[in-house]
Amino acid sequence: MGPPGRVHIANLANTLTLLRLVLVPIFLLALFAKDGHEIAFRILAFVIFAVAAITDRLDGLLARNYGMATEFGAFVDPIADKTLVGSALIGLSMLGELPWWVTIVILVREFGVTVLRLAVIRRGVIPASWGGKVKTVVQAAAIGLFILPLSGPFRVAAAVVMGAAVVLTIVTGIDYVVSTVREVRRAAD
Repeated sequence: MGPPGRVHIANLANTLTLLRLVLVPIFLLALFAKDGHEIAFRILAFVIFAVAAITDRLDGLLARNYGMATEFGAFVDPIADKTLVGSALIGLSMLGELPWWVTIVILVREFGVTVLRLAVIRRGVIPASWGGKVKTVVQAAAIGLFILPLSGPFRVAAAVVMGAAVVLTIVTGIDYVVSTVREVRRAAD
């Protein structure tokens, strides 16, 4: 055990973050199995994606509420999140399940906000907004629905949820940029 007030890097929150990274290639294997059109493998891919997405929520709760936050976790968590979302979106677009423009819009926003966070990190962390948290949930739900082998009205519902995810992605991205610029200006005054 380390000195008082020091958090060990090997804690449950960081373990969950690393688990998310480990699940990405397993998810991709299931998604692309049998050319990506085998129902059982698509359901397996959905389950793996869902477990990975849940670890995102859990590691954050543990880090914040149980004093498990570390610099390692703060650095690796966004990488794990973007890797999971990015691999799912790119995989779905490669399979022809999702238009490429959706993948590009979401990934540009996600990586753009990450770069912006890194650019202003020395001024302090700008916390995720309520809208950003809603975006994350809707985005994960939309991706999950597209992973599932749905058809007919269920596929239409998945498209509607993905449309909402794209709108939230754009709006919260703009909001994050505006909030960051406002915060930087206020700190400079």
